Formats: sequence, structure tokens, C-alpha cells
Amino acid sequence: MGILDPELLDQVLDGVASVFLVVGGLMSLAAGIGMVRFPDLHSRMHAATKPQVLGLLSLLMAAAITWRSWTGVVLVLLAWGLQLLTAPASAHVVGRAGYRTKHFKAGQLAQDELARAVDRISRGHGARREVRDESD
Repeated sequence: MGILDPELLDQVLDGVASVFLVVGGLMSLAAGIGMVRFPDLHSRMHAATKPQVLGLLSLLMAAAITWRSWTGVVLVLLAWGLQLLTAPASAHVVGRAGYRTKHFKAGQLAQDELARAVDRISRGHGARREVRDESD
């Protein structure tokens, strides 16, 4: 019975995995509650991306510790990397669509940096439609 006793190490790793599971579950629960309870689109986007990514990392870490293999670590890194790539991109698309369809509270914006670009694009699309209509 030394300090590196395999049974003691298994118990410690199981305890650490349990903590990661609880933290990941709580973060995912917070994301779900935020999606239901927050009042506007941008708050809901924040709830969908920030705690969910960290919650998934905690759950994946628990899985990797439980599996106790290097292939599990590779799978965890791959899954979390894909989450890191897709969560901000999807939030950006949802935010932009919400802005263009006026599903946001303009009074909560400190500075509206997107208004000028959206107006320029809208005018550009309107001009193209008029040209098409004249040629018909």
C-alpha cells in the first residue's frame, strides 16, 4: 500500500470524474434555464453558448477520466474542438438574423455598429431589384 496504490488512484479519479459530471450538469442546466427565462434574443444567445460550452467540456472531461485511455482523450478533444468552432458561428448567425428581423431591444445596445452595414446592404439589394424589374 503505497502512495500510488491502484485502488486509491481509481477512487480519486472516480471522485474527480463525479465532480466534473456535477459541474457539467449544472452548467448545462443553467444554459437551459437561461434559454427559457431570459427576456431577449441576445441574452438567450449568451445562455446558449457560454455555459453550454463549459458544461460540455466538464462532461467530456468526466468521460475521458472514466474511460482511462488516450483514445478517449483524443475523442474528447475532437468533440470539444468541434463545439468551440460551431457555437460561436451559430450564435453569430442567430444574432444577425435576429437583428435583421428586429427581434432585439435597440435601447439595450450601447452602440449599433451593424445598422450602417445593414442599411447599405438593404439599399444595394433594393437597387438590384429595381434594375431587374426594368429589364423585364
